[in-house]
Amino acid sequence: MNIAFIIAFIATGFAQILSMVRLVIGPSVGDRILALDTMVVNAIGLIVLLGIAQGTRIYFEVTLIIAMLGFVSTVAYARFILRGDIIE
Repeated sequence: MNIAFIIAFIATGFAQILSMVRLVIGPSVGDRILALDTMVVNAIGLIVLLGIAQGTRIYFEVTLIIAMLGFVSTVAYARFILRGDIIE
């Protein structure tokens, strides 16, 4: 089981690094928005893996909050880029 956790942590960490690279060198704003959203998903995956590895439940509540904030921030940022205003 420990080997599976190590492989999962490495794979998710590598995905996070690749998302950061896309965030920095993304040719368009849309690519950067998708990279930020992917980074949120990868962070959620890392936190869930940490919660499973440690056997505590508090990490799962944290992931729900991060997921809600990540979704709202991605929608708000995309709307700001497209329309120039978040609240109509």
